[in-house]
Amino acid sequence: MARKFFVGGNFKMNGTVASVKEIVANLNAANLDPEVEVVVAPTALHLISAREGLRKEVEVASQNVYDKPNGAFTGELSVSQLADANIHWTILGHSERRTILRESDEVVASKTKYATENGLNVIWCCGESLEEREAGKTIEVVSKQLEALKAQINDWSKIVIAYEPIWAIGTGKVATTEQAQQVHQAIREWLKSVSDKVADETRILYGGSVNEKNCGELSKQPDIDGFLVGGASLKPAFVDIINCRL
Repeated sequence: MARKFFVGGNFKMNGTVASVKEIVANLNAANLDPEVEVVVAPTALHLISAREGLRKEVEVASQNVYDKPNGAFTGELSVSQLADANIHWTILGHSERRTILRESDEVVASKTKYATENGLNVIWCCGESLEEREAGKTIEVVSKQLEALKAQINDWSKIVIAYEPIWAIGTGKVATTEQAQQVHQAIREWLKSVSDKVADETRILYGGSVNEKNCGELSKQPDIDGFLVGGASLKPAFVDIINCRL
């Protein structure tokens, strides 16, 4: 089965009411490749305005969601609240939440399980630090993250995997095309331990200082099914990344 190319934009803790409106207007006016699935993730504060303003073909994701129903969980968002706001995607396991906020592999897996079982699609992130890369532990680290997910997940159809080497996020450093493809291929091989169907159908994105200059070559790799874009998603060039295969 052909995997539909996917480009996600993670705004992180950036954006104002005015700047998000500008991004929305730019995406609405652009001629976007119809063969690419596009999902943008503004801050929680801007989720509803983005969803109400964006053309329907562009989906919106939260940057986090909790693994419990509505209740006494100050500062969190629930799956049902997102559904009520017509938000169908979330990002989970981003390295900034794993490292800065100390979310364990098991916590990320629990959130992913709850989200997918209650109707959300998940961009699930994994990746290694520079120290782990230099120690030759990249595949070991990513496999451990995947194993924690596998322990809790039965249905992989709502999951898109984003491989993001931590050392390449926001640093301007980018994994070489060969480095990125190598890890994507290893993830695809690992997914065969779930099933051949899951390995064939699950999309694996690359993230880590993706921009309009390097996206074209990366997009040609057989196991790279799209991108999770950080800072560049705040700029007009995000459209060029979406259209990199035209």
